[in-house]
Amino acid sequence: MKLTKTNMVENNYAYIDAQNVNISIQSQKWKLDRKKFRIYLTEKYKVTRAYMFIGYIPENQDMYTFFQELWYVLIFKSVLTLHDWETKWNVDAELVLQAMIDYNKYSKAVIVTWDWDFACLINYLYKNEKLLTLIVPNERRYSIFLKNTAKEKLDSLTNLRKKLQYRVYKKRSHQLSTNT
Repeated sequence: MKLTKTNMVENNYAYIDAQNVNISIQSQKWKLDRKKFRIYLTEKYKVTRAYMFIGYIPENQDMYTFFQELWYVLIFKSVLTLHDWETKWNVDAELVLQAMIDYNKYSKAVIVTWDWDFACLINYLYKNEKLLTLIVPNERRYSIFLKNTAKEKLDSLTNLRKKLQYRVYKKRSHQLSTNT
């Protein structure tokens, strides 16, 4: 069977700047449910591979394992400890490099960030019709450079808060009463 645009299966990849997303979501006073987000990426954008770029801290191994069980591909960056209370990692180069390594493997890319450092990648993907969408964590706080390069291919997690928010459900205890 010859593949044409009408019968070609979409094979889109997502590239997620995990720290960037996490900080932005926390500043809005909510927590992103990573499982719901992975399902959203699959259903809405037909994402077959979702990379999460994240700093490696050995104490977080259980969290990393959980993310991998949700079908995220983790790309780790070494962490720099600035103070006892502050750590930093910068995954920008790794995210751009991976998007370019994979360039011929995916149909289109979904980039999840608000950092203006990615404007060159967004611009390149947009011009070459490889950008499916840019998802910013906060529609009110992201770089104007991203807005100008992604143009109409822009989505926001702010609009999806009710759908993607992590919630803790408590079990209700039911008391059984017997009538004798």
